Amino acid sequence: MSDLEQRDNPYNVTQASRIYFLPNLMTAGNLFCGFAAVIKCIQARLITDLGEYAGIHSQVTSNELYTHAVWLILAAVVFDSLDGRLARMGGRTSLFGAEFDSLADVVSFGMAPALMVFFLILAPRGDYQWFREFGWFIAFIYLLCGAVRLARFNVITNPLLHRAEKESNKDFVGLPIPAAAGTVATLVLLLLNMSANARELREWTLALPLLLILVSFLMVSTVRYPSFKQVNWETRTKVRSFVAFLVVAGIAIKLREISFFFLFLAYIFYGLFAHYQRGVRHVQMRALRRKVVKMKLDSSE
Repeated sequence: MSDLEQRDNPYNVTQASRIYFLPNLMTAGNLFCGFAAVIKCIQARLITDLGEYAGIHSQVTSNELYTHAVWLILAAVVFDSLDGRLARMGGRTSLFGAEFDSLADVVSFGMAPALMVFFLILAPRGDYQWFREFGWFIAFIYLLCGAVRLARFNVITNPLLHRAEKESNKDFVGLPIPAAAGTVATLVLLLLNMSANARELREWTLALPLLLILVSFLMVSTVRYPSFKQVNWETRTKVRSFVAFLVVAGIAIKLREISFFFLFLAYIFYGLFAHYQRGVRHVQMRALRRKVVKMKLDSSE
């Protein structure tokens, strides 16, 4: 095998373990944001439980620390979207980069949101004593499904995997874990914003474990979600679409404490609706084929 063929072979030891600076720098940023979010969640829980005895400055509230953790998770989502895109744009993908990205994702989008929900909502408290038995398990189910989702993604995107010609890599199989974490984190941000505006936070707390269960199921499902990999520097659009996108983006940023959650929620339900539509078309095609076969049989008689 020539040197050129060895470099192109993703399972060549040198090529597989190669570390490209910019993509892996983005992955390291993703991991740092996840680690910092975990620290913020732990500090917030210490303030809630121990108050001034936690050794943390009293002027910082637990809600502020949870808010910082949310923004760190969303920053990790940005870093995660950049690492793969930079690697593909430069033609510098490697098996090391894929594995490093998955390990970072487990921390940023698995552990950090699970701890946030557990500390903020599911941890034992006087109001909901039954959370004492099930709270940790719900958070673990989310973490488990996220890890399974990442492992499955690494398997189905393996360069040596034999795929059918009709299969496309433009869509994700199952809800991507960054979208799941973003949905959970932005719901926390919405609830914290409601609490800051003198509304009762605890009345809405049951929404978090329910959402955690939903996104956990969707991550390991076969529902397809758009990956936006086809959007690049050569993507064209109409003037009206471009202006509409800028307007929507501006409104979303202005109302970010509210709008980000509904954007993630829209992404989730878009995938569910598209999955339902594909199922309906599949049933209709099967019915049509049966009808055609029946007509041919009747005509032959």
